[in-house]
Amino acid sequence: MRATRKAIVVTVAVGVALGASGCEWNGLNSVPMPGTQGRGEGAYEVQIEMPNVTTLSQNSPVRVDDVAVGSVSNIEVQGWHALVTVSLNPDVQLPANATAKIGQTSLLGSQHIELAPPVEEEPEGRLEAGDLIPIERAGAFPTTEQTLSSLSVVLNGGGLAQVQDITTELNAALVGREDSVRDLLPQLDQLVGSLDNQRGEIISAMEGIDRLSTTVEAQRDTLNKALDGIPPALDILVAQRQDITNALTSLGGLSDVASRVIEESGDDFATNVRALSPTLKALADSGNALTQVLGVLLTFPFPQNGIDNVIRGDYANLAMTIDVTLPRLDANFLMGTPLAGSLGGPEGVLGKQAGLAGQVGNPLSDPLRPAAAPTAPVPGTSAAEPNTLTIPGLPPITVPGLPQGAPAP
Repeated sequence: MRATRKAIVVTVAVGVALGASGCEWNGLNSVPMPGTQGRGEGAYEVQIEMPNVTTLSQNSPVRVDDVAVGSVSNIEVQGWHALVTVSLNPDVQLPANATAKIGQTSLLGSQHIELAPPVEEEPEGRLEAGDLIPIERAGAFPTTEQTLSSLSVVLNGGGLAQVQDITTELNAALVGREDSVRDLLPQLDQLVGSLDNQRGEIISAMEGIDRLSTTVEAQRDTLNKALDGIPPALDILVAQRQDITNALTSLGGLSDVASRVIEESGDDFATNVRALSPTLKALADSGNALTQVLGVLLTFPFPQNGIDNVIRGDYANLAMTIDVTLPRLDANFLMGTPLAGSLGGPEGVLGKQAGLAGQVGNPLSDPLRPAAAPTAPVPGTSAAEPNTLTIPGLPPITVPGLPQGAPAP
């Protein structure tokens, strides 16, 4: 009687489930199981893009911190990945950027979905109904089959059998060298500490090498041309080897001679340097006067800053006196020679013009000098006695040096 009642309850439950699923039957596991997490009132659904669902099926549990908080309600194919819909209890609070991974519940192969906050970034927002966890934040933990497969690779061909050989060789290398190894370890510790202290300099050096490599890369064509031009240059050097050797040999001989000259004339050289010091000091004291004088040489007799005032346009005004008298020619061209004085004659002896030339005026200046007005004789004097002044009623008065025409006192 009791068995019959249980069969009726199961039949009714299956019938209700089939009716609720729209008469679609994909096996008993596709029917929502009563009493599972995430099926109660207020539950909400979230979709997850999974790259691979492995052996995950509907009604598989959904966990947070190894606690069941929901179940898988649907699995479908979307493009090249699976779209898994999970139903969660209303009290489940997760950030909007939560992660989802498929894990293995037991060694028998049962799997579940593990939801967790992000590890490599700060939690943001809150996961709500209708949200989608993208494939970038979804994945799977290694399964038992994958672990056993990797372990078999290690045990069969991964070099685990060589551990004994490695241990034996290490013992052979260290036996009898314990003291050396003991001394080496502190030195290695000091070396590592020094490298750690110089981490900034090492990083700067590596960045400098990176910049250098970038510069070298930018100058690749130039470097290639330079490398192409080096072999011909080396050929020229090889062809001139004998000349270069002779030049170096001669340079060595020159250095020997120079050394000997300096050793033998060292005192004289020092004396000459000391004697040259006043001259150099005078040049230094002259300041910029010497350089200014040198600038006048190119425009003599006019300084550079006066040329614009001397020459106006295409013409220049020049006033010049040319003295071609014999004494001047003798003084300018024969002075200091055995012929000095031969052109001067009496003028050279007297230092002035003689004869008729001395009685006439200067032809260069006389035309510019106004003529002297004729002077009248001084009243009371006569041409016979110019120095005697006669005043009526008085005796004659003699005045030495009285010029003709001077007024009477």
